[in-house]
Amino acid sequence: MSEAFTLVVNPRAGAGRAERHLPRVLRALSKADMRVEVRRTQRAGDATKLVREALLRGTAGVAVIGGDGTLNEATNGFFENEKAIRPEAWLAPLSCGTGGDFRKSIGSVNVAHNGEGVEALVSRMLASTPRAIDVGALRFTTHEGGEASRIFLNITSFGIGGLVDQLVNVTPQGFLHSLTGKWIGGGPAFFVGTLRALARYKPALIRMRMEEGPFVESVITNVAVANGRFFGGGMHIAPHAVLDDGLFDVITMRATPLHEALRLAPKLYRGTHLHAPSVDSARGKRVYAEPVDAGTHVLLDVDGEAPGRLPATFEVLPKSLLVRGG
Repeated sequence: MSEAFTLVVNPRAGAGRAERHLPRVLRALSKADMRVEVRRTQRAGDATKLVREALLRGTAGVAVIGGDGTLNEATNGFFENEKAIRPEAWLAPLSCGTGGDFRKSIGSVNVAHNGEGVEALVSRMLASTPRAIDVGALRFTTHEGGEASRIFLNITSFGIGGLVDQLVNVTPQGFLHSLTGKWIGGGPAFFVGTLRALARYKPALIRMRMEEGPFVESVITNVAVANGRFFGGGMHIAPHAVLDDGLFDVITMRATPLHEALRLAPKLYRGTHLHAPSVDSARGKRVYAEPVDAGTHVLLDVDGEAPGRLPATFEVLPKSLLVRGG
């Protein structure tokens, strides 16, 4: 790979690990005689803007040092009105954030807290050939009640997932908040956040439609509309999902008593939950979901962030993004 590309860095990702690992990434790229432009994010939404600017300047691709939230923002920079701006440009995730769930689906190397794996991650990216994968187009309701849309790369869920995001993403303040602050690490942070969410979550009655089929009503704990296989800091929620098959795997977890939900939790991490009586799975290109009671706010979890709520429409954009790495 001789072409120049762009490196988008979220300095705060992974409690500052992204910024600490940047010199090692740049050294590895320099050894490979790569030309790279470094752009740092400063606030939410910057990655989308920086990626779009780079693509319009003609960059060959964009590598992202950050977590799943930064990667989602970067992915949105590749699209406008659900169309790829430059279909030949590629995206490369260099994950070192809180959850790191998308990297598990593409088989990418993990970057440890002490920086081990950085060189291997960069080498793997440079040696790989970009491949086309699906993304999801989401049209949803904002927290304020307006309409919005965005692209998602990995998994969007609704139900308890949005509440978990709010608990995990909160700035740590004091001992109790530190139990869910991201600085304790992705898996533990999301696990503790999930336990706290289970204690306060009220199951929602929703109606959902797959493709042009009938509406089905369910009282749910969570529904995952999955392009990738992992979410929530390592939960193997959609073990059969494939990134380039043109279909979502839709995993519905119907509401159960708290003790049953706790028994199911270990199976979620192993990916052995699909045969549980309270779990349904289906596959499709398009999903629509809404609360039965319009006054009920069912929160969304979009690649680890909580931008809004139902009603929402989810649609596959087949093989519309080139990804390298893994």
